[in-house]
Amino acid sequence: MKHMDSATVQKRMQLRVTMNTVAKGLFFLSSLFGIIVLSILIIRVFSEGISWINLDFLSGKLSTQPERAGIMGAILGTLWLMVVVAPVTMFLGVGTAIYLELYAKKGKLQSFIQTNIANLAGVPSIVYGILGMTVFVRALDFSNIVLAGGLTMSLLILPIVIVASQEAIRAVPGYLSEASLGMGATKWQTIKNIILPASLPGILTGAILSLSRAIGETAPLVVIGIPALLIPFPGSIFDKFTVLPMQIYYWTLDSSLVTEYAYLAAATIVVLLMVLLLLNATAIVIRNKFQRRY
Repeated sequence: MKHMDSATVQKRMQLRVTMNTVAKGLFFLSSLFGIIVLSILIIRVFSEGISWINLDFLSGKLSTQPERAGIMGAILGTLWLMVVVAPVTMFLGVGTAIYLELYAKKGKLQSFIQTNIANLAGVPSIVYGILGMTVFVRALDFSNIVLAGGLTMSLLILPIVIVASQEAIRAVPGYLSEASLGMGATKWQTIKNIILPASLPGILTGAILSLSRAIGETAPLVVIGIPALLIPFPGSIFDKFTVLPMQIYYWTLDSSLVTEYAYLAAATIVVLLMVLLLLNATAIVIRNKFQRRY
């Protein structure tokens, strides 16, 4: 190999330093641009919507008159949706993670399942809406009720919960389970009393963040035909319903005809942001409170 002289080495080092500086500058500018745009949007939403938020707005029914419209139906619909999504994703997601990490034999089948779960996490949400419409709305004839919407949203976030639960289980030190097995505990006793309690903060954090995504999704619910009309408040998982993102979507469309609907949409966005911030804060508190050092 021909030895390079010091001038050539110096020139290449200078080129790399320049490229590094340019890349840092581009990343900084792109991040700054995103932050500025997001700040402008948040400021505008709060300035237009905060004055519309009051007790009547939060507790009222939907109405064709903007000054009398409320979002209690959408709030209840969102809560009922979570009643379906939360247990389904927790039981199936955590159960699948336990099986893949602690029971499944390492091999082609386990690798195939793991690869498909990772791929499903990146599938666009509207595809899950098409799947939900095909399976739950048409094949099982559930119609557009809370149960159909909840199962569809569960499919959407299930891969995320599985991956997060797997990472939490992997983070548990191996010597804890080995000590439990060495003292005569069965495999299930070790999982129930050692592994799951130790991995609970990570599992709950991933689950809560996944639920936050489910609360903010609109595309799957649009596909399965969730309405935003003057419907009664939902009282069970078998009732028709609407949710906060759907209400925002329809009010945004209607704002081209009636200007006041834009303010209603902004007020609903503020409420939705508060719910999402509360969930994210809860995830942080749970992680910090129950996290253990080993």
